[in-house]
Amino acid sequence: MKYDHEMRPGGVSTLTGEVLSEAMPWIKNVTGKTIVIKYGGAAMVNERLREDVMADIVLLKIIGVNPVIVHGGGKAINAAMEDAALPVTFVDGQRVTSDAAMDVVRTTLMGKVNQDLVRTMNRHGNMGVGLSGADAGILEAERADERLGRVGRITRVNEQLIVDLIATDYIPVIASVAIEPQGGWFNINADVAAGHIAAAIGAHKVIFLSDVDGLYVDYPDPTTFVASMTVGEARAMIEANEISTGMIPKLASCVHALDAGVHRAHIVNGTTPHALLLETLTNKGIGTMICGDGPASGFDPARLGRFASKLLENADAAHHGA
Repeated sequence: MKYDHEMRPGGVSTLTGEVLSEAMPWIKNVTGKTIVIKYGGAAMVNERLREDVMADIVLLKIIGVNPVIVHGGGKAINAAMEDAALPVTFVDGQRVTSDAAMDVVRTTLMGKVNQDLVRTMNRHGNMGVGLSGADAGILEAERADERLGRVGRITRVNEQLIVDLIATDYIPVIASVAIEPQGGWFNINADVAAGHIAAAIGAHKVIFLSDVDGLYVDYPDPTTFVASMTVGEARAMIEANEISTGMIPKLASCVHALDAGVHRAHIVNGTTPHALLLETLTNKGIGTMICGDGPASGFDPARLGRFASKLLENADAAHHGA
């Protein structure tokens, strides 16, 4: 498609019209659908990027998408553990989490990172709701590996609270910690949590915001970049140990979600400006897409109207409070 940057007499460029026209069929495709977004990495640490990502998520909500955010906070946890004079150690790409470290992880993710994200989102209207895996027992887990301490393996997702929040046009923002039936806490890889939550709530797609452009068979050799693949090909790559350790949880989570009926999984570079909008609302797409089969999600036309009303109420309240 060739873009004509010449301005029209009314001051709107042809480029703008082309972009909006291109977005229309994609907007129709995602309106009323639930999309789980795993958020982390540099897109979370950089304040400007964080502002832009939260604004883009709100825009998706305005056009009728139901976003669910699942986040970690590795860099913030590292800094907090260093402040607490606790060692930062990883085994097979997973953080070794002692009881003392678990207290730091829980405090940092739930008390700081989660609330910072909710606060940033709610500058655009009070729609973000901060949660963790402990709220309504959303995530239950058991110990994954004795070597890793309080790192958990998800055993159950209690999705009802998430579903209820979506139905009332809020955006759940979920910190990746879990509980065990006996009351203990577990640190959960955020990629894994996103895949399990997407599967449990029957999401239309799950998007993993990463620090790299997508999946490479031999990173960073650009000739090995994978633009798209099937869930069977993804499973084969994991079994053959053909990918880097850091990418395994993402790809395994894609497989888990797709096997449960999620239609698409995407791994995209969250540092690309407006990566979510490019992936969701344009012909180009970015990153790696993994395809799977599953039932289509229904569209409730009333959702958009309810959310628009809520947004207007928030805007009105902000105006009168100014």
